[in-house]
Amino acid sequence: MPKLREFAAEIAPVVDAAHVNFHAAARLAPGLLNDLRHTLPLRPLTRANLATIYRYATDLGGEVAAHLADGSLKEDGSGALHLTPKAAAHVETLYAHHAETAARIWPGVAHLAIQVGRILDAAPRLPGGALELMAPPYEPPGAPPGLLLFNRLAALRYSRADAHAAAWQAAGLTAGEVVNLRSGPLHAEIEHATNVAAAEPYRMLTERERADLLTGLKALI
Repeated sequence: MPKLREFAAEIAPVVDAAHVNFHAAARLAPGLLNDLRHTLPLRPLTRANLATIYRYATDLGGEVAAHLADGSLKEDGSGALHLTPKAAAHVETLYAHHAETAARIWPGVAHLAIQVGRILDAAPRLPGGALELMAPPYEPPGAPPGLLLFNRLAALRYSRADAHAAAWQAAGLTAGEVVNLRSGPLHAEIEHATNVAAAEPYRMLTERERADLLTGLKALI
């Protein structure tokens, strides 16, 4: 397990960097609909779900209200938020742009997309966590491997996010407290627990496969 724990710690910033670099290459501003492009086409989300997904964010009520007002989201009687045809068209355009970006900056990544898909399938869904809300991701028909990889990496990040949240909650901290937590014994304890839990989905890969995945993702940064 120590090797797996160390691998989980090493690959986490690589996954984040690859995801962020793709966003930068696509040159699109972040926003609720863009963030949830791989979730809302498949399933609605409640405001409570959003609070789980955006654990460390300020209240999203204003942004949700703006989308409801401009007709890009609709709320049903149970409080679930759905894409409207207007928002669905936006997401379709977004995916087309992402497909073009993927073809330009991430060619030849089909093997990585397959590996990350396997890892995502193996990642534990913690009750009340964000991963069960964000995975499996929506994958448009005919999506190129680079786009599949981008969306799967986006969803996989929530596996570690849930592991981290479970660790700081077990330590008796709140989201606000952990954001401001400085280096020290408690910080180290939370990071250790996070890496132990976040390593679990990588257990299904061989050591060689893990090395290849890390090398492949680093090449995308």
